[in-house]
Amino acid sequence: MPSKQSLTKLSTQLITFTILTITAFICLPVYAESNVAGEEITITSDDALKPSVKDLGAAENLTAKKMNDYRLSNTLEAQTPSQEDSSSQQEVINIGSEDLWQRIKNGYAMPDSNSSLVANHENWYSSRPDYIRRMVERSQKYLFHIVEEVEKRGMPTEIALLPMIESAYNPQAYSTSHASGIWQFIPSTGKDFGLKQNWWVDNRRNVVIATDAALTYLQKLYGMFGSWDLALAAYNAGEGTVGRAIERNRKLGLATDYESLNLPPETKNYVPKLQAIKNLMTNPGKYGLKIQTIANTAYFAKVTAPLQIDAHLAAKLAEISDEEFLALNPSNNRPVITNNGEKHELLLPILAAQTFRENLANYNKPLVSWQTYFAKRGERMEKIAAKFGIQLSKLRHINNLPSQNKIKKSSTILVPNGNKSDFSPTDVDNSPALPDAQSNHQISTQQASDNINLTAMDLANAEKISENNKSKIEPVSSRNIIHKVKKAQTIYAIAKLYGVSVQQIVESNSLTNKQVKVGQLLIINISNEYQAEGKVNNKKNKITGKAKRLANAKTKSAKTKNVSSKKK
Repeated sequence: MPSKQSLTKLSTQLITFTILTITAFICLPVYAESNVAGEEITITSDDALKPSVKDLGAAENLTAKKMNDYRLSNTLEAQTPSQEDSSSQQEVINIGSEDLWQRIKNGYAMPDSNSSLVANHENWYSSRPDYIRRMVERSQKYLFHIVEEVEKRGMPTEIALLPMIESAYNPQAYSTSHASGIWQFIPSTGKDFGLKQNWWVDNRRNVVIATDAALTYLQKLYGMFGSWDLALAAYNAGEGTVGRAIERNRKLGLATDYESLNLPPETKNYVPKLQAIKNLMTNPGKYGLKIQTIANTAYFAKVTAPLQIDAHLAAKLAEISDEEFLALNPSNNRPVITNNGEKHELLLPILAAQTFRENLANYNKPLVSWQTYFAKRGERMEKIAAKFGIQLSKLRHINNLPSQNKIKKSSTILVPNGNKSDFSPTDVDNSPALPDAQSNHQISTQQASDNINLTAMDLANAEKISENNKSKIEPVSSRNIIHKVKKAQTIYAIAKLYGVSVQQIVESNSLTNKQVKVGQLLIINISNEYQAEGKVNNKKNKITGKAKRLANAKTKSAKTKNVSSKKK
């Protein structure tokens, strides 16, 4: 009879053999079969997306603490399986409670897709570890905010992974169908959900605003179709396409679930693609990937911005790189950030937000180095570039102008205004701080006298400051005035007041029509014909004109009476 010691040894050997057998089975590499005939997999490498954003995660001036808190380096690394160490293929990273991935995993609520297409996409993504690494590195800026918004609405947290298949979390992503931003809104759908798109801004790229629109749209689709996979299909192909596919199956007596519908190839792959991403993010070790944690804390904060400010200066005041600023504020189309009196906010890394506020409060130099210029049809672009001291290539790039020699259609463009807006620590004014109500709303006398792009001031006093400094204003070739619309004032009256055309005001302010509202702020581009005392003269001219008309009427009446008396 075997001894107790030999039985223990035998049991240990059996357990070891069992573990090794299971391990060998688990570690078999996963290979995807060739694509289904006729399938169109339209996953495009993020390197091809235009315009490209180079090293969005760079933050040249962040402290080591900021870098540790907010930058994700080497997020995903490929593990190269080897025969000597087969256990590396089954490594699963332990995710702590402070990790955002665990929070996402806890909120999964969509049924897993059993489509055979899932394996194809798992293979595609897992064979591109560098692509995955860049995608996750970008996502760490926005993912916490999106998870927060998804949870507030009681939606499955898988939705937070959707931008990975839409845009690889690239806020500058732009498709051949003109879809833009991390949620890939096409222009018409973007407008349906209130995403402003004009010369100055495209809010399809605004992470906060577009996320709100995308989640609202998805909730609407879920209400229409009653399941998340059909809602996702409709998000990809449109509710009409999915609705017609359901109706076709219903008439034929067929099932109307996602897997049973006859949908376009891209839409047929849409949910399996999301399932593949979900699988990779949930258990990266299974696919030869290693994923580090993303902190379960906010990456960015909102700060109130001045009426107008150079994007480059805003980044300097926040003490972050231009790339980092662009990654969080990708919706701006121009180098100067402006608005029409609406709530105006910038997104900045948490620690940089307070730095921005403090530096802005103590910064007393011009905030804007650009002005609008009304380029006339037929005007030569090299002449405009020379006039304002800017390289022709830069002028074209800033204004997205084609490589033509002349302006084909009269339009407003951006040109330098002669100011230099930049910041370094030596620019900070160490004088006593202003009262809270005024600290971020002051403007130097020199800025007011320049009368170009009045910024960082109490907007209610803008015109008053301008009036007080009119005598100091020197005529310039072109400058901007901020006009606040008064009660009962029309755009035609404003145009006449400043001696400009209505169309010029419409184009300078990207208005969709010729209606203006009381309190609205308008940018008025003034040419050299408008002198410093122009507004006063216009008012005087109105009075003089009225007096002349009355005098002429009296003279005409007197002449009529004389003629009548002579006839008698």
